[in-house]
Amino acid sequence: MSIDVERARAFLTSHARTLDRRRFEAATTGDDAARHAVVTALDAYRNPDGGYGWGLEPDLRAPESQPAAALHAFEALADARARHAPHTEALLDWLAAETLPDGGLPFALPVSDPTACAPFWVQADPTESSLQITAAVAAQAHRLARWDESVREHPWLEKATWYCFDAVRRTDRAPSAHVLSFALQLLDATADTHPEARELLDHLAQFVPPDGVLAVVGGAEGEALRPLDHAPEPDRPVRALLAPEAVAADLDRLEQGQLADGGWAVDFTSHSPAAALEWRGYTTVRAVSVLRRNGR
Repeated sequence: MSIDVERARAFLTSHARTLDRRRFEAATTGDDAARHAVVTALDAYRNPDGGYGWGLEPDLRAPESQPAAALHAFEALADARARHAPHTEALLDWLAAETLPDGGLPFALPVSDPTACAPFWVQADPTESSLQITAAVAAQAHRLARWDESVREHPWLEKATWYCFDAVRRTDRAPSAHVLSFALQLLDATADTHPEARELLDHLAQFVPPDGVLAVVGGAEGEALRPLDHAPEPDRPVRALLAPEAVAADLDRLEQGQLADGGWAVDFTSHSPAAALEWRGYTTVRAVSVLRRNGR
């Protein structure tokens, strides 16, 4: 790998939250103690109701539990390959309690203190299901389910998955970049266990451009979701929707994206100084993890 891992570690030491430092150590060492430390670091964001808040999603800094925080919790646990994390079942129970009758999650629940929260979280309708957040949370839960049978067997996961499958099946025009990217991630994560997923991946393929780059309409200038956002893992079904040269070009872009301070930049707007730093930490861990998984 041509990136400087030690410079990335120094960046995280000086800029990032403890959770991302722990995730980096787990990703670069594979050490059991490092992976366990990721599970422990998540406790700082946990609420007594079983959910997570407190800025685990950096642009949603209010304390109460939120679906977006559940996404990040599952992602950290899946990356750490946490087989029996002590609070996973409580998180699944919390998600089941907040799920709407049609099986979907609201994009966000009411925000008690909007200070430094992105407006799209604060203004979300808590009575309407969102394919975007439901697919995002379920995709990470399915990744964790590869190692944790309690996730695999929890009824919430199947209910949310089928809500998403039905919503994707009804999709007859190009969704927004985030909806499409998270739907692709969910279908990829379920392709080994749900035969319908591959058919639905083929259905969404019509909306994926040849270079795999999805412009974020209404986002910051130049903001886009790229092939490695939808398809970060090699040899997965979603990769078949992308031209190999598009994936290779995106790996080159990511590899060349390390800045002089050792970290990676983000192309979207952060809604507080803390979030700006935390997203860079999160993005740096993700960049190193994706490059390593792809042999760079």
